[in-house]
Amino acid sequence: MRILINGSFAQSLVNFRGDLIVNLVDRGYEVHVSAPAISASIRSDLIALGAIVHEVQLDRTGAGIMSDLKYFFQLRMLIKNKQIDYTINYTIKPNIYGSLAAATAASKSISMVTGLGYTFYEARNFKQKALGLISRSLYRIATTANEFVLFQNKDDRDDFITAGCLSDSRKVRMTNGSGVNIEHFTKMPLPEKPVFLLIARLLVSKGVREYAVAARQVMAQNPDAVFLLAGFIDEGPDSIAQKELDEWRSDGIQYLGPLDDIRHAMATASVYVLPSYREGTPRTVLEAMAMGRPVITTDAPGCRETVRDNETGFLVPVKDANKLAEKMQVLAGDPDLRSKMGDASHRYCCERFEVNKVNGQLLDDIGLF
Repeated sequence: MRILINGSFAQSLVNFRGDLIVNLVDRGYEVHVSAPAISASIRSDLIALGAIVHEVQLDRTGAGIMSDLKYFFQLRMLIKNKQIDYTINYTIKPNIYGSLAAATAASKSISMVTGLGYTFYEARNFKQKALGLISRSLYRIATTANEFVLFQNKDDRDDFITAGCLSDSRKVRMTNGSGVNIEHFTKMPLPEKPVFLLIARLLVSKGVREYAVAARQVMAQNPDAVFLLAGFIDEGPDSIAQKELDEWRSDGIQYLGPLDDIRHAMATASVYVLPSYREGTPRTVLEAMAMGRPVITTDAPGCRETVRDNETGFLVPVKDANKLAEKMQVLAGDPDLRSKMGDASHRYCCERFEVNKVNGQLLDDIGLF
């Protein structure tokens, strides 16, 4: 049986789906993967996992109909030529166009809704409103073709259905994110100093502005506190400009740039922070938990499921930099609490988010034994 895993970002096939590829190969499936802009190093990593690699052209953040149609026809040809039996899509454009391509090429498919994304946020302008309407309409057509639609939290499931993106709720399956490999992201001792870390694409909706504002407040009261920021400047209407990032750096936030491997940065941190407005299940939070870091994140869909408030970390309101700074200050001044919460965070990760548990349940749910 031939399976295609179809994503919009090549690195995520390794970072987020690598263990799933291995699980499928170990079960005897022929695993194909597709994404745009696959570098030589990523291709080598995917081949080492046992995957057959296909590069396709995709504009991840653009709204051009011609480029999207070209992407659809490339996927349709790939699925037909390789006689793919089952197509597993994740992120919005692969979910939509991969599902439609599979339906027209006699392949079963599923969509993994790993977050509702920019077009599902409250519209700030006409363009965002129009994109939201188009996305929801296309999603409804695409999910009609799916065998199952997987969600990582109940809020996304409910909002997706309410928005009219899924007409048959019997197709719903739930999963605890993409899981995390606790042998790769091993528990590490916490540094003595309060070192805060945020890893994310530099988008407004990831809460990076709130992180910068809160960091300035904490540094003013606690000069020993260190604030690290990692991630790349993404394209699109939600992105942070280089000028704003430069201002944060001048304020004392240390920018690490994009990271291929986050483990060293996480090992240097004593607290992980993600003030996101909404997620599916934030992978970096799971990685921080696996490595024994207390977490401060928002009481928002996808984020709230990863933290036991006041036990493994803190939940703060969305877009509330003052409350974020308050909780940062609590952990900055209490190394014993950081250690206690970090240990609890690691235990909770092993209990709920260990990758083989998550993937095993996923494959059983969709019938890929």
